[in-house]
Amino acid sequence: MAQLEWSDALALDLPLMDHTHREFVDLLATVEQADDASVLTTWKALVEHTDHHFAQEDDWMASTRFASGNCHSMQHKVVLQVMREGTQRAEQGDLKVLRVMASELALWFPQHAQSMDAALALHLRRVGFDPASGVVHAPQALPSELIHGCGGATCSDEASAPQAAATA
Repeated sequence: MAQLEWSDALALDLPLMDHTHREFVDLLATVEQADDASVLTTWKALVEHTDHHFAQEDDWMASTRFASGNCHSMQHKVVLQVMREGTQRAEQGDLKVLRVMASELALWFPQHAQSMDAALALHLRRVGFDPASGVVHAPQALPSELIHGCGGATCSDEASAPQAAATA
């Protein structure tokens, strides 16, 4: 089983995001260490946290000109749906699926954080977004067009919008 531990490599210099990510890593570790009697309960706590975690990031994107169907938000929807399907299967007695999913999440999360979330964090800093209050302190830095990609330079042509807005 691939176990994930918090490290500086996962930190994105956005305290609220980093705190939420650290909670995710800790809850995932709890699932990985749980015995059969508690794995479903710990998994449900992880799913609930992930639902709030992704909704928070999706709200930040919506507040800073990301299109509702951008690839970052779409990845959130897919991962959360798979996690919920895992809950349903575990409720029917298939606990092994949760262990496999936890292992896969431990592989997926660092890549997601270091690519899509890192691009989002950079974008949020560029527009002066305060995640706690939802205030954009540099509205002139917001892109003129909606961002359809993930916000990173390698995601899509639309991804250059945050960089173009920052240099304008």
